[in-house]
Amino acid sequence: MKQARPEAYRIKSFEEYQEKYKESIENPEGFWASVAENFHWKKPWDRVLEWDFEKPEVKWFLNAKMNISENCLDRHLENRGNKLALIWEPNDPKERFVRFTYRELYHEVNRFANVLKKNGIGKGDRVCLYMPMIPELMIATLACARIGAVHSIVFAGFSSTALADRIQDASARMVITSDGMFRGAKEIPVKRIVDEALESCDSVEHVIVVQRTRWAVDMKEGRDKWYHVEAREVSDECPAEEMDSEDMLFILYTSGSTGKPKGVVHSCGGYMVYTAYTFENVFQYEESDIFWCTADIGWITGHSYIVYGPLLNGATTLMFEGVPTWPDPGRFWQIVDKFGVNQFYTAPTAIRALMAYGEEHLYEYSLNSLKVLGTVGEPINKEAWDWYHIHVGRNRCPIVDTWWQTETGGIMISGLGGLSPMKATYAGYPLPGVLPKLLDEQGQEIREAEREGYLVIARPWPSILRTTYGDHERCKLTYFSHFKGYYFTGDGAKRDKNGMYRIIGRVDDVINVSGHRFGTAEIENAINKNPHVIESAVTGYPHPIKGQGIYAYVVLRDSEEDEENIRAAIRETLIKEIGPIAKPDLIQFVPGLPKTRSGKIMRRILRKIAEGEPGKLGDTSTLLDPAVVEEIVKGALV
Repeated sequence: MKQARPEAYRIKSFEEYQEKYKESIENPEGFWASVAENFHWKKPWDRVLEWDFEKPEVKWFLNAKMNISENCLDRHLENRGNKLALIWEPNDPKERFVRFTYRELYHEVNRFANVLKKNGIGKGDRVCLYMPMIPELMIATLACARIGAVHSIVFAGFSSTALADRIQDASARMVITSDGMFRGAKEIPVKRIVDEALESCDSVEHVIVVQRTRWAVDMKEGRDKWYHVEAREVSDECPAEEMDSEDMLFILYTSGSTGKPKGVVHSCGGYMVYTAYTFENVFQYEESDIFWCTADIGWITGHSYIVYGPLLNGATTLMFEGVPTWPDPGRFWQIVDKFGVNQFYTAPTAIRALMAYGEEHLYEYSLNSLKVLGTVGEPINKEAWDWYHIHVGRNRCPIVDTWWQTETGGIMISGLGGLSPMKATYAGYPLPGVLPKLLDEQGQEIREAEREGYLVIARPWPSILRTTYGDHERCKLTYFSHFKGYYFTGDGAKRDKNGMYRIIGRVDDVINVSGHRFGTAEIENAINKNPHVIESAVTGYPHPIKGQGIYAYVVLRDSEEDEENIRAAIRETLIKEIGPIAKPDLIQFVPGLPKTRSGKIMRRILRKIAEGEPGKLGDTSTLLDPAVVEEIVKGALV
């Protein structure tokens, strides 16, 4: 079996990056074929690429056969069998950490794969994972990939209603969960949330429950099974299913502007090649390094840069169950020193939260092992960038400010750890194979520097989404219909005179809270379920910690109910329908909403008010009732 040699495609200088980038644009098929040759294929491809953004339809490495779990595990056994693959650090620093070598992880994944098969799961079946950040989450993810089951991981902070929506949409046959979860000072009854969700889900036949907290939980006879009991009865050897390069690997749900979550679909071969390539080059990973991404595997960052990207390159990946501020704000730095972390990848939200505690929590840690710092999830503001660079990186670690999305599968625009120029608030340069453009509202290309435009991508890259699950038309409308012939990112951006990109933020009806995207319609639908509410509109506004907070404008029915009670009830509804992360920071009760004569809500006006810029509303005379805007401005909460 072909051994992993990531050094074969690692870029070693900025000049080499420029050469590789030029090659990737002039001869994309030849470029990606040369990268893909470093992986194990059971059958090579007939053609590298077919694509049509009109349909849209994209296929990479056509008719090639492979298995991503085999590339993550089996091919490392000969040379890296005894190397650490996974370090797991628990929530409580007093609890013992756990380590898995590549050989140990291989056997654990095989064992879990056999439990799935024993319970009727096979190629093409959808399996929903709703779990804490414990090793079994990674193991179960790779086990699904090994037998060709499609994994759908749902962040374990979502409510039972949000979980049920995602189970129903995917028609999942199995849910994998745990008895409970520790997260900071919180104890969360994960199994109970699954039980509530399954009251409205007919497709689920079995629930596999992993022991974490050892709490007593309800186990429904015939449906619910303890993993540790099932695992005793199976082998730790399981052959990897042969998958077509274009077979579905996973579904990952992201908020949509219609209120219904959309299942982004990624396929096996292209996703494998692109995540491995970007991991190696952005972070400049070397054989003996320890890599730590602080994301949750329930988000795309966790999929690509805790699980697949590192393991495909034979790296040691660290996984953390807890939160950055518990039991104290030095927890991240304690872990960095404890394991000698070399690459540290986190969100601007976490950096801003730690900034608020001052620098004292950093002083007792050396952080000497750090070589590259990364940020992900949203554009990072200059104050946070400077703090991160000075106090965490001690002015010596390059920062890679990575821009990408659930839909892109891997990092698209970024610095390359220490090789390329850095500029605070600028993501950097496109990675090889990525061809971004800036367009104006008419779809004309913007070529001059320092002018904002809509960020689009002109050609496919290997890990581009293939569809939205069960609704290809939605994929077309969301990503390929705004500007003909382009993938539309939904972000605004500008480019400096040197070609570096700065991402400005969302231009569609999506709010980015702590790096997690929520469709405004999804939040509004939940608010409108409150019996006191006639209608609502939500928008993002600048938040010192989260980047964007949620500002809700709500029109109430006549009621004797106390307004604070209604606010509390609305927040409770959001927690129940979506999860705590989606509850509004500010709720303003308004007499009406600014609408055009056709009834469309003018969110641009509401956004400007929420941003504290009522003087920049533009012409409001064409609104159905311009006086409404004056009332909203008078009662504004910012």
